[in-house]
Amino acid sequence: MLVSAKEMLDKALAGKYAVGQFNINNLEWTKSILLTAQEMNAPVILGVSEGAGKYMTGFETVAAMVKAMDKSLGITVPVALHLDHGTYEGCYKCIKAGFTSIMFDGSHYPIDENIKKTTDECKAIADLGVDMLAAGIGNIHGKYPANWPGLSFETLAAVKDKIGDMPLVLHGGTGIPADMIQKAISLGVSKINVNTECQLSFADATRKYIEAGKDLEGKGFDPRKLLAPGCEAIKETVREKINLFGSAGKA
Repeated sequence: MLVSAKEMLDKALAGKYAVGQFNINNLEWTKSILLTAQEMNAPVILGVSEGAGKYMTGFETVAAMVKAMDKSLGITVPVALHLDHGTYEGCYKCIKAGFTSIMFDGSHYPIDENIKKTTDECKAIADLGVDMLAAGIGNIHGKYPANWPGLSFETLAAVKDKIGDMPLVLHGGTGIPADMIQKAISLGVSKINVNTECQLSFADATRKYIEAGKDLEGKGFDPRKLLAPGCEAIKETVREKINLFGSAGKA
């Protein structure tokens, strides 16, 4: 059931849990995530970067695939189709294509202008009609280095104090310790993005399948068999995150 992300995040904020955004890259990833969300009766957000959208031949193709798959699989949990880190032009194209949520990324502005636009203006952002805010609190994309100092909960609390009841978003959910995730949720984070961890689990399972020579047994080279271990690995990753975020049974 395709819906706007706003209602599911408002419910998550009130219920002290977070909705997982899992980025998709193709049909297999989309199917794996949707089936797992349905299995766990959890709301879910399908994230699409502009690069992934281009890889899948365009936002219209992505939207059509997700809408058709949602119907064909009989998905009843709330699903939002979200543009991740979008440009102005990308946001416009996604709205036209039928995406139900978009993120405009203004971080490419010069640092002085960026600081001027964001310093102590979180409340002003809330007044603009923005539904959710992704604030940097020490989180990063990709793997976290060994010397990563952790999330700044002081910053998170200060931002929350300015924006009131607006849901907060945590990018870079891969590799953040469970206790930090849970504390962030308690302080108002209602959406957590996961991409790298799904990529890593998919790659690891696929590598093991090939290194074990499974692709040389019978019709093990069939893409449906070759990609199956990776898809199962994605499902397991999504299950773990949904349980960690507390969104199981919250559809």
